[in-house]
Amino acid sequence: MNMAIAAASRQRTLTSPNPAVGCAVVAHDGSVSLGATHPPGGPHAERVALDQCPDPSGATLYTTLEPCSHHGRTGPCTDAIVAAGVGRVVIGVLDPDPLVAGSGVTALREAGIEVEVGEEAERVAHQLRAYLHHRRTGRPWVVLKSAATLDGLVAAADGSSQWITGPAARADGHRIRAESDAIVVGAGTVRADDASLTVRDYLPDAHRQHPEVDLNPRRVVLGSAPVGARVHPCLEWDGELTHLLDTLGAEEVVQLMVEGGPMVAASFHQQGLVNEYVLYLAPAFGGGRDGVRLFDADGPGSIGELWRGRFADVERVGDDIRVQLFAEDPSQSSETNSQAEEVQ
Repeated sequence: MNMAIAAASRQRTLTSPNPAVGCAVVAHDGSVSLGATHPPGGPHAERVALDQCPDPSGATLYTTLEPCSHHGRTGPCTDAIVAAGVGRVVIGVLDPDPLVAGSGVTALREAGIEVEVGEEAERVAHQLRAYLHHRRTGRPWVVLKSAATLDGLVAAADGSSQWITGPAARADGHRIRAESDAIVVGAGTVRADDASLTVRDYLPDAHRQHPEVDLNPRRVVLGSAPVGARVHPCLEWDGELTHLLDTLGAEEVVQLMVEGGPMVAASFHQQGLVNEYVLYLAPAFGGGRDGVRLFDADGPGSIGELWRGRFADVERVGDDIRVQLFAEDPSQSSETNSQAEEVQ
């Protein structure tokens, strides 16, 4: 399963709105054949791995996500597994998509295949957090990204902010853009920076095999973007943020990156719409009270009202530090855990 997880990680920027799934087929002789989901319209991980295996008869197949059992852009993976003569299937997590939702496990067991669910479930749920959230809620997984000094300034008093962090942190931010289906900023940010919001500083190795995939996310502007701004073409939005999430989710935006200024960040944060926070902290201080803070909004009235999340990762990126926080632990979903218990 660890090998399947690693195979999936290399495809993460290429498969949306499909999940980046990994698969490992272990044959009788101990040889391992790996596969990962291709871009939309291409084969899923299970079919790729089975095609690489000289003799899958009686083999054990490890897959990070429950195999599909319906016809979509491709045929059911359960049919391919049964036809190959696989003897045992080990699944990381069940697929909450209503078109699957346990039916893949049922189809395999009815074919006489031994099925186990829950292997490395926490790691798999973490890797597939955006997809699982989208399928459960109909909304994209929201990642709020910002760069700040150690005392929380995202811009100087005159509004200047380029560049707080170094090139390695900026390239890593472009990685998150590439993993996201859409990116949202405020109209004020567009007027101030005229950012193109592309992934020009990031190119994954897997993209060299699939150059046809456009890694640049859709652009969403809260308000009106000036004519001629580099953010065009974009969606200009003046409605409620909750409606925006519903709209983008229905349009198969699985992950949304929020990269706007302090007002946009505060709007998403205070409405409880952020699932993941990624902060790049520079070894710098503003040293005063006249700079621009991460959130442009009133803070809590007392210490007991502090927003508290969970640290997921802290890592040095170049000369800066990346801090990743979750509003809740995506690997501890009560729905995921209860479904896994039901099918065992």
